[in-house]
Amino acid sequence: MNQDILNVVAAVSNEKGVGKDIIFSAIEAALESATRKRFPGEVDVRVAVDRDTGDYSTYRRWQVVPDDMEPLELPEQQIHLQDAQVRQADVELDGYIEEPMESVAFGRIGAQNARQVIVQKVREAERARVVELYQGREGELLSGTIKSIERNGIVLDLGDNAEGYIPRSALIPRESVRMGDRLRCILTEVREESRTPQLLTLSRTDRRLLIELFRVEVPEINEGMIRIMGGARDPGARARLAVQALDTRTDPIGACVGMRGSRVQNVSNELSGERVDIIAWDKEPARYVLNAMVPNDIVSVMVDWDRESMNLVVDEDHLSQAIGRGGQNVKLASELLGWELNVIPVEEYEKRHRKESEELRAIFQEVLDTGEDVAAILVDEGYSSIEEIAYVPESELLQIEAYDQELVEQLRARARDVLLNRALSRELRLVDANPAADLLEMEGMDRELAYELASHDIVTMEDLADQAVDDILQIGGLDEKRAAELIMTARQPMFAEEEERQHANAG
Repeated sequence: MNQDILNVVAAVSNEKGVGKDIIFSAIEAALESATRKRFPGEVDVRVAVDRDTGDYSTYRRWQVVPDDMEPLELPEQQIHLQDAQVRQADVELDGYIEEPMESVAFGRIGAQNARQVIVQKVREAERARVVELYQGREGELLSGTIKSIERNGIVLDLGDNAEGYIPRSALIPRESVRMGDRLRCILTEVREESRTPQLLTLSRTDRRLLIELFRVEVPEINEGMIRIMGGARDPGARARLAVQALDTRTDPIGACVGMRGSRVQNVSNELSGERVDIIAWDKEPARYVLNAMVPNDIVSVMVDWDRESMNLVVDEDHLSQAIGRGGQNVKLASELLGWELNVIPVEEYEKRHRKESEELRAIFQEVLDTGEDVAAILVDEGYSSIEEIAYVPESELLQIEAYDQELVEQLRARARDVLLNRALSRELRLVDANPAADLLEMEGMDRELAYELASHDIVTMEDLADQAVDDILQIGGLDEKRAAELIMTARQPMFAEEEERQHANAG
């Protein structure tokens, strides 16, 4: 029988690819379970199998508990300290005393029980091995064959007793797949604890799949001659890849397209016919967006650096083409750049530009105390703020044909006076400002901003909660995102009070 144990351990270990100690532990657990069934109560049993000979011994054991524990919680598994020391003088609290008992024969422990315990232990070991093998490899390209197609996704056999699951939401829309088909996916998550057999979550829609497929198809990328700068996908429809040449002798777009389009076609086929555009990356966002919009029908680009957004001006006839079906063209370009893109027709842009120019001309005329013609020239020359006029080199203003030295000096002096008065006014407001404690201590708030808000009569969290985003934009240099976050934080107490009121009414 002892040789039978060694044979079982060797066979299961080789078949399942797990350590022999795991199998020995499973056999010990099976023998312990079979032994306990011989007693009517819930006794505690320990079985020790010799890893070299297969011999094993069985012990009944009791846990040592304090003498004042009355009654015992588990009388058949516990013993008071003074009683335990009678049998074993050096025993301590929480330790165990053991008594040898008759072992059950390995061949008679009940095959089904032993099998269940061994299978469970092996399964746990396999899951631990899969987690260890794939932990930290998120974003990696994996390949496997379809093992089963379920209502909510697909199970992929990755080999070496590992399975991955592709949720329905991570499958390419309208992709036709069959049992046994081989698919490439991106590993998106490794779950150590999972109720399902699959510990690995995979994706066919992740943009990293596009990038990794090109790494496989284009040797120049791994050789360091070409760098992938970004990727964007509308899964199953269209994708866009931005590349840069690190070797001036290399054509990055041509290398990715391949001879007669072979390389890009291989990637497209793997992505179920997804059409892939290869574009050149550029460090200048305005030029980059011109490359990213396919086809390019852009008349001009207006860049807002602070908000990382652009207005793309196109002819009315090309508006729908520039936007793309369902906004696809703009969406892909925006994903590549990481900027917000707005496509507007020329007519709308010109109308908006005229309005902004008129407003700016009126500001210059009033603030600088100058004539309409002088203010209009400043706008036409591209000046958009008092700061520019005050601090731009004098030589630049003198390049304006209609301006002379005297006029330039007057404009610069008036602009600086305006800025100085504004700064003094702001300092006075800040001196008088007295933000409340709740505003100063609010999450996400800093002292300087709190005083800046208080100088605009926003003194408490309640005052801030009453504001709209547009109301506090630019105060203390706030952008739209941070302004919205601060307002929502200020409104949290109001939400909590309303929730308590609803609970009280419901009660």
